[in-house]
Amino acid sequence: SFFFCPPPRVDKDRSGIISDNELQQALSNGTWTPFNPATVRSILGMFDRENKGGVNFNEFTGVWKYISDWQNVFRTYDRDNSGMIDKNELKQALTGFGYRLSDQFYDILIRKFDRQGRGQVAFDDFIQCCVVLQRLTDVFRRYDTDQDGWIQVSYEQYLSMVFSIV
Repeated sequence: SFFFCPPPRVDKDRSGIISDNELQQALSNGTWTPFNPATVRSILGMFDRENKGGVNFNEFTGVWKYISDWQNVFRTYDRDNSGMIDKNELKQALTGFGYRLSDQFYDILIRKFDRQGRGQVAFDDFIQCCVVLQRLTDVFRRYDTDQDGWIQVSYEQYLSMVFSIV
């Protein structure tokens, strides 16, 4: 299962700012491997309102709630309580979020976000998968003006789309 430290213990250097390294050390994905650094950076980026490279204690409460909310979502769709999300569980989760994707695309998502090569996605990678998918969808929708699920973009527009995400 997952582990989360209270704020004072997370701020190891007592700077008043919780950095990505400090947050990563405070989190467990349930697999005894470090929490995905990209996930940690994504989460901190959402809450670091002043671009100071971390969050203060007030912002940290938002981070904590965000991660707790994701924990609840993860547990809801981890039907077999394995601590991992397999392809079918991922499909149920994303369908529940409103995505309609092919089985082949779920294979791609599992390959992309399964850092351990087990055909399943850990908690931190599940968050990363969902956040990336949402960002990609948001960018796509900006260009899908008639909302038919198709866009036509130039090469530079495509690059702009990609670089707005990475």
